[in-house]
Amino acid sequence: MSDQLRRIPSVDRLLGTPALRERAAFYGRRLVVAAVRETLARVREEARAGAEVPPQEALIARIVADLEHRLAPLLRPVINATGVIIHTNLGRAPLSAAARAAVAAAAQGYSNLEYDLPEGRRGHRIDHVERLLCELTGAESGLVVNNNAGAVLLALAGLAQGRGVLISRGQLVEIGGGFRIPDVMARSGARLIEVGTTNRTHRADYERALQQEPDVALILRAHHSNFRIVGFTTEVGIGELVELGARYGVPVMDDLGSGALLDTSAFGLAHEPMVQESVEAGAAVVCFSGDKLLGGPQAGIIVGRAEFVDPLKRHPLARALRVDKLCLAALQATLLHYLRGEATRDVPVWRMIGASVAEIDRRARRWRRRLRRVGIEAVLVDGRSTVGGGSLPGETLPTRLVALPVADPDGVAAALRAADPPVVARIEDDRLLLDPRTVLPEEEEPLLRAVQQAVV
Repeated sequence: MSDQLRRIPSVDRLLGTPALRERAAFYGRRLVVAAVRETLARVREEARAGAEVPPQEALIARIVADLEHRLAPLLRPVINATGVIIHTNLGRAPLSAAARAAVAAAAQGYSNLEYDLPEGRRGHRIDHVERLLCELTGAESGLVVNNNAGAVLLALAGLAQGRGVLISRGQLVEIGGGFRIPDVMARSGARLIEVGTTNRTHRADYERALQQEPDVALILRAHHSNFRIVGFTTEVGIGELVELGARYGVPVMDDLGSGALLDTSAFGLAHEPMVQESVEAGAAVVCFSGDKLLGGPQAGIIVGRAEFVDPLKRHPLARALRVDKLCLAALQATLLHYLRGEATRDVPVWRMIGASVAEIDRRARRWRRRLRRVGIEAVLVDGRSTVGGGSLPGETLPTRLVALPVADPDGVAAALRAADPPVVARIEDDRLLLDPRTVLPEEEEPLLRAVQQAVV
């Protein structure tokens, strides 16, 4: 063993090699020295256990591989071939080309984030999107925070702290990441008042609570998000809640979650409640996400009547939850797509939702031809895509899938995830499937290369 240990080169000797001198110039000497020492420590342990000491070239290769792994970015682009359009684990909504360009422009240098150029004085960052939000939704005022959970928290804290909030038991939901409506309400300082039952809540349940509870600040309607109650059910619509609230002088807050500005029923899906509908119905405050069906960056958006929304802009939580210039740039560009009537063409989420089976079939056939040229006998099968992201639970869209003929679907799926860029597929009935619906056109070439490397 002592002979083996003597064969281990010194740190200085390895640092003097051309390969590591080059890495030290690129990564910095401190990181390279640390990698050399850690690798040599592992080699000594292996030698004491009876292993052979690798040649110097192999040691250098291990050090270089360790450096590249250690310094590789953990947040990476991936190709989503799962067919889940708003995939929470894969970053939800991809941004449009215009939104990406707006982010790059805002990041490149200075901007008028909080500067009024005509007046030459300090401005307000929300001004860049508030007008657009009001034009699109019909609201009097708007505000943007970092996500919809933050929007709900801010609205409850600003409008109902220390007071009661009525909500149906069927809407006390928990969504991804352990976000629970009752917990958020408790953190806001509002007092939860449950009405009705899990599956049936009637107007009379709200009215009884309004008559019996001494200090009700809000009636809250919360989107069911990623589940649906079916069968023997009753819920009170937003219009009826607003009418009831008006009788008792209590405003209504609507947590829509997904933030649809377009009618999903026009795309063969169930109707998702739209922001404009809630505003038109008279909801005082409407909260929704920027990165679900809106198709923009992660954000929580609050719109509604000025007497309720404007005070939230001055609430202490508003600064803690505010968004940065990159988010505002992307959101502004996304909202402009809607104002120009080009959302179904330019916002990727809506382009994917609106893709016809015939269009997807043409892409799938093209993939199959390319794969067959390299000896991969892929087959096409009918399938279903899902919207995802807590929107339209249970709703699917017909699609055409590329099924790969592999004996070990899990192993090939792992190989695809290890590709550069990684490809995330799905496995059903022991088949590895690729759904073209969620693959961007510019991702086709790298996807097919990854499949070839993983299968052939």
